[in-house]
Amino acid sequence: MKRRTAREKALQALFQIEVSEVESRDAIEHVLDGQSNDQYLNTLVNGVLEHKQNIDETITKFLEKWTLDRLANVDRNLLRLSVYELQFCKEEVPANVVIDEAIEIAKLYGDENSSRFVNGVLSKVKSHLL
Repeated sequence: MKRRTAREKALQALFQIEVSEVESRDAIEHVLDGQSNDQYLNTLVNGVLEHKQNIDETITKFLEKWTLDRLANVDRNLLRLSVYELQFCKEEVPANVVIDEAIEIAKLYGDENSSRFVNGVLSKVKSHLL
């Protein structure tokens, strides 16, 4: 599975976990829809869940005039996924790739403002982490 596909499936699984309160294993199985499992998909979903508090604190620092709970579910979970990659996969994935991928995924799954919003928050996170 390509990394882009793994990211999209991870976003879908995280969304499902948050909205339906299902177990990560069940959410991953559901989004795979019969496809073979992918290690990077598992790493992303389980990593976000494991470090969610830390990730949410990082995101909250860079939200201007917003709170995390006011964000659209897609935007919130896409930010979580991307901040996880920025913080914990930086040896494996360059920050600019993470941000570019997040912007493209936001265009697919978010609203017309999602890609700009996600780009702004992630750019601040990237600057903070460097």
